[in-house]
Amino acid sequence: MSEEFVKRLSSLKKICHHFHLSLQSGCNETLKRMNRRYTVEEFEEVVKCLRKKYPDVILTTDVIVGFPLETDDEFEKTYNFLKKIKFYKMHIFKYSPRLGTKAADFKEQISAEVKDKRSKFLLELSNKNEEKYLENYIGNDVEVLFEEQDKDGYYKGHTSNYIMVKVKTNKNIIGIIKKVNITENLKTGLFGKIL
Repeated sequence: MSEEFVKRLSSLKKICHHFHLSLQSGCNETLKRMNRRYTVEEFEEVVKCLRKKYPDVILTTDVIVGFPLETDDEFEKTYNFLKKIKFYKMHIFKYSPRLGTKAADFKEQISAEVKDKRSKFLLELSNKNEEKYLENYIGNDVEVLFEEQDKDGYYKGHTSNYIMVKVKTNKNIIGIIKKVNITENLKTGLFGKIL
C-alpha cells in the first residue's frame, strides 16, 4: 500500500473506512522467521498513510503469538508496537504447527502455557483499545447501514468504518442508511437514537 495507492483509493466514494491489515508480529526478527517480506517500520508507514487520508479510519489486524523461537523480548516488542499503533481490534491466534512447514520442524517450540499468557495480554490490550475507540463516539452523529433485527427487537448495522450500532425503532429499517446520535458504549458496539 503505497502513498499513491492510498491517495487514489481515498478518492473513491464507495470504499468503507475500515482496513484489515494482517501484521502477524510486531517484531522484525519474528517476521523474518515467518518469511514475511515487510518490516514493522514499513507497516507503520502504511498505517500513518491511511490515518492521514481517512481521519475516521478503523484498523484491525491478525497477530500470531508463540511462533517458534519467539523470546520474551520479541513478544515485548510486538506488545509495544501494538500499543503504539492502537488497532481498533486485534484477532489473536496461538501458533500451532502445520505439517510440512519449516516452522513445524523448529525444535524450539513455545509451550502452551506461554502462548496462553501472551494471548491473554494481547486480548486485554485489544479490548482496551476497542473500548477507547467506542467511547470517542458518544454524543456524535454517525451514518449506519442497518442489516438485521435481533431477537430483542433492536436493529443492528454498521458505520462506514465498521462499528456495530444498535437502535430501537418500530419501523423496519433493514437495508436503509440512517443518521444516528450515539448515546451509549455497549463495549462491543454502540447504541443510539435515529435522528
